[in-house]
Amino acid sequence: MKLNILGCHSATPLENAHTTSQVLEIKDHLFLIDCGEGTQIQLRHKKIKFSRIKHIFISHLHGDHFYGLVGLISTFRLLGRTADLHVYGPKGIKEIITLQLKLANSWTNYNLFFHELEGKESELIFEDDLLKVKTIPLDHRVYTNGFLFEEKMGLRRLNKEKIEQYDIAHYDFQNLKLGKDIVLEDSTELINSDVTLDPRAPKRYAFCSDTVYNESIVPIIDEVDLLYHEATFLDAHENLAEKTKHSTAAQAAKIAQLANAKRLVLGHFSSRYRDKSDFLKEATPFFEAVDLAADGKSFDI
Repeated sequence: MKLNILGCHSATPLENAHTTSQVLEIKDHLFLIDCGEGTQIQLRHKKIKFSRIKHIFISHLHGDHFYGLVGLISTFRLLGRTADLHVYGPKGIKEIITLQLKLANSWTNYNLFFHELEGKESELIFEDDLLKVKTIPLDHRVYTNGFLFEEKMGLRRLNKEKIEQYDIAHYDFQNLKLGKDIVLEDSTELINSDVTLDPRAPKRYAFCSDTVYNESIVPIIDEVDLLYHEATFLDAHENLAEKTKHSTAAQAAKIAQLANAKRLVLGHFSSRYRDKSDFLKEATPFFEAVDLAADGKSFDI
C-alpha cells in the first residue's frame, strides 16, 4: 500500500501549495481521494495513469476538495476513456457535476456512476475480494466523511526453502496458498503449515479531513497503520479551529494517540504558516510517529 500526496493545503491554491488530493495504491487499485483544483496536473507530475483511476472518493462539497473533479471527468472523456468511473461523495455531488456537463454539452462517453452518501454512521461503501472501504463520519461545517481503506487477509505465502525439497505439481501451489494440505504423486502428505508462511498482516489507512477535534471517530480508526488527519491550525489559532470546525496539529496527534495509530501524517495546512516544522513541534509531545504531508510526497504503508 502506498499513499501519494498530490495536494495538502487548505482553502485557496497557490503556486506551490495545492489543495487536497491523494492517490492511494492498494491491491492493484488506484483510488483518488478528494480532487481539489489542479489535481490532474499533479497526477501528470506524479506520472499516475489516468486510466487506472476507477473510483474517486470526495469527502465534502467545499471547493478545495472537489473543484478539480469536473475537469478531470472531462479530461477522461477527451482521452477516449471507456472504462466505468465511480464517484462516492455527499448527496448533491451528482447534481453539481451533471449540471456542469449538461451546460457544457460535454457528456461522458463512458459510464459515470454516482454513489451519494447521507449516512451519519460509518458504512461500507465499496468491497471486492481484496479490500473494503468504509466512511468515517466527521464533524465539519457541511456534511463530511473521511474514508477507511482496509485490506482483507491475503493468501498464505509459500516457504520457498521448504517447497524446494518436494516435487510439487504446479496446480498444488494455489491449494497451498489457500491453506489446504496436499498429497504428492508419491503419496506423501504435506501439511500446509509445514511448507507455508502466514499471510502478511492486512494494512489499514484512514483519511480524516476536514473535521473539528472529534473523539467519536477513534473506535473506527483503531490501530490503523497510517492516519492522515487534518491540522489546519497551530495552537495559537485554536479559537479559529473551533469556529471553522477544523483541527490543530496537537489535536490531530491526540486522536492518533487515542486510536493507537502506528503513524500519523498531518496535512490541510493553512497558508498563514510559512514554517511547517511548527506543526511537528506541537504534535510530537502527544504522538511521536508524525510526518508532514507535502505536495508530491509519498508514504509506504
